[in-house]
Formats: sequence, structure tokens, C-alpha cells
Amino acid sequence: MNNPFVGQWAYRSLLNDPNLNTAVNDLEFGQGVIDIHEDAMQILSGTIGGDGWSLKLQGSREYGSPMRVRFQGVGVVGGEQWIYDYEGYLVAHWPNGVQQIPALVGSVIRTIPHASSNGGISPAGVVASFYAVKL
Repeated sequence: MNNPFVGQWAYRSLLNDPNLNTAVNDLEFGQGVIDIHEDAMQILSGTIGGDGWSLKLQGSREYGSPMRVRFQGVGVVGGEQWIYDYEGYLVAHWPNGVQQIPALVGSVIRTIPHASSNGGISPAGVVASFYAVKL
């Protein structure tokens, strides 16, 4: 069986805000590219990154319905450690889907705090939803 997770994925994450008046642009948590490498049967490895940041991914994958991935991204960005944890699911193929692109959907948590781009602190424990589509 081919590993359906291998390859590059366009990644976006959004804060979980139930207020429908919040503009979509104000929900952005992160974006970048996930690059998943071929590895042993249940292993997930690769990278995730964007402008000015990159994290090494290590984790696992499970076949089933739905197929599942769980991984941690670790790296040094701007001189400090970043750690994020991810859990995601491969969206099932729709028999009547038109030009369906493989997609992962899931959740991400900032595991440890780090400096934010506005000079403050991005706290640990913030949870966001993510989706990634295969490039």
C-alpha cells in the first residue's frame, strides 16, 4: 500500500473562535508547507515551515477509517525553541467528488510558549484547527 501522507501539503490553521462576526483574516494561526517523507510503516517524519520558520516533524500514522496522523514539530526559530503538536485525519474520497484534492483536517496545539511577532508572548496551550491540501 502506498503511503497517502507522503508529499507536500499546503497548510493553514485557524483559531477556534465561535464568533461568526470575527473576520476570517483575524482567525489565522499559521500557514506554511508540510513535507512528509517516506518512512517505515507507522512512522511519520518530515518538516513544516513557512517564511522565517521551520520545524522538524516526528510522529506516527495509522491506517483505518479515517486514516490518522499524530506528530510533533520541533525547531529553533529566532533563537528560541518552538514545539507544536498535531493530530489529523485524511478526508475520505467522495465517490462523486469532482476534482477532489487529498486533504488533512485536524487540530494543533502550541506546546510551549515563544515570542510573538508583535513583541509579546505566544502562550502555550492555544489550540487551533488546521487543514492541509496536497500540492
